[in-house]
Amino acid sequence: MKVYNFSAGPSTLPKEVLIEAQKDLLDYNGSGMSVLEMSHRGKVFDEIHNEALSLFSELLGISDDYYILFLQGGASQQFDAVPLNLLKKGRADYIVTGNFASKAYRQAQKYGDIHIAASSKDKNYTYIPDVDNITFREDIDYVHITTNNTIFGTKYNRLPKTKAPLVADMSSNIMSEVMDINKFGLIYAGAQKNIAPAGLTVVAIKKELVGDPMDICPTMLNYKTFADANSMPNTPCCFAIYIAMLNFRYLKKLGGVKEIQKINEYKAKLLYDFIDNSDFYTNSVNPADRSIMNVPFVTPDKDTDIKFIKEAAENGLVSLKGHRLVGGMRASIYNFMPVEGVKALIDFMKKFEMQNK
Repeated sequence: MKVYNFSAGPSTLPKEVLIEAQKDLLDYNGSGMSVLEMSHRGKVFDEIHNEALSLFSELLGISDDYYILFLQGGASQQFDAVPLNLLKKGRADYIVTGNFASKAYRQAQKYGDIHIAASSKDKNYTYIPDVDNITFREDIDYVHITTNNTIFGTKYNRLPKTKAPLVADMSSNIMSEVMDINKFGLIYAGAQKNIAPAGLTVVAIKKELVGDPMDICPTMLNYKTFADANSMPNTPCCFAIYIAMLNFRYLKKLGGVKEIQKINEYKAKLLYDFIDNSDFYTNSVNPADRSIMNVPFVTPDKDTDIKFIKEAAENGLVSLKGHRLVGGMRASIYNFMPVEGVKALIDFMKKFEMQNK
């Protein structure tokens, strides 16, 4: 049975990439070694690593003013690393638009005067605050946002205007649509949604922001440690970096971020249009702020939600259970979820609705 994986992460990967990886598990590029076992200090992996770094910058149009860092620890580790590296005056403003934005805010509070400049908690994070009406404090070190909210299904369509560096957690929508990364002081993202398997975390940071962390910053959370060592002061996530390289090649061959955005918007429109035209399914997100990566929805009651999830899995549509904070269902339709997967979901939703009204 063909299975479509709608998990919020780790997410589905392109079949073409998986086939290439399967081949390289025995012998990478004639090296006589599996890509899983070669030394990260060797010439062969060094080429993989540098190509991945280069393609990431190329695909996102990142200037030479930035360091690209391949780290570990997930985006959650960056909730601490960001304030530890960027707090100079000890003050930062956060916009809280969901669970992970809230976690980032709470972690940063340990290190300085951290303020919530705006929040959408009043309506259970179903919208993005109007960025034109947010006032940030003077003399802050940075403003932090989460560009896409995986659990609640919202995303920023415009960026807040700030004199301070703008920092963004882009874990669940990085490389899914064209964004000018050069407007940010720092971006970070867990790779397990649009880039690679779990384990790799990507950071792009302006070079001028690197090198003056707080005294209590651990060596392995100090961005300079990684910038000075081309992201390899210790053993990196070699396999995840290798898969990232293959995915970047795949995305470039497809036409880059601009082309994948068209596909992502098409997939999202198919699903949202079906939900909006149904009197059985509901999506509560403000339409102007809807994510094109994560689509939460519910049926008329919780028991029917449970039945939907069970029967969907029996039909090869897996990992549709919504997060415990929201309930219902959530279809995560990241870069490498094929259009056919979304159409298969809609076909099942039609059938399920007819049988359960």
